[in-house]
Amino acid sequence: MTANGKHGSVQEMLPLEEIVEGVLCLRGGEYRAVIQAQSINFALKSEEEQEAVMAAYRSFLNSLSHPVQMLVRVLPTNIEPYLKGSRTNVTTHANSEAIRRLALDHELFVRRLARERTLLERRFYLVLPSGDGDGEARTGVRLPWRRPNRQRDEQQLAVAAAQLDARCHEISQGLTSFGVSSRRLRSEELAELWTACLCSQVSQVAPSLTAGARPVVTALRKEVEHG
Repeated sequence: MTANGKHGSVQEMLPLEEIVEGVLCLRGGEYRAVIQAQSINFALKSEEEQEAVMAAYRSFLNSLSHPVQMLVRVLPTNIEPYLKGSRTNVTTHANSEAIRRLALDHELFVRRLARERTLLERRFYLVLPSGDGDGEARTGVRLPWRRPNRQRDEQQLAVAAAQLDARCHEISQGLTSFGVSSRRLRSEELAELWTACLCSQVSQVAPSLTAGARPVVTALRKEVEHG
């Protein structure tokens, strides 16, 4: 409820203002970028390979000059894209009837396995801040009763976006050093991730209830005045 006795909107309670060309714009002048990282099958590697991965991972952590938030989401696996890709590969490349029958048996096995148990997949994300990641130190004490300033600082956003670009590139190179591929999430993907994390339970039951809850996605203006 606001100071004048009126009920505030849900949007007023959220820390996110908008998403601009792959940058999460938070209240208080803070900015974030998100990288999605792929997993590696550590258990199947040899002992020497495992030691090399761990050494590279330690070196990666020691090289960080800014905070990094690691987010892991465990979700039910959607087998349809996998099976569709498998059927496409067989149709395109397989000339043997035996291979086609084998592919069909594999599809039936996967579908039976999905019916008998819940198949889960893990998705890994790294959230990178601009600046030092400490918004309280930069902007001072936040007053909860003060209405946020909705005037976007284009120059501040441009500086933060450039810094996040460099940090995403640095993080991706560090992950590659121990065999982990990654990519930066685009604006639409950030909106989907934000919505899913905010109301994952509701969105699974009734997606229409959360369709209007997505943050505003806008385009970054190219013309920025430099002071």
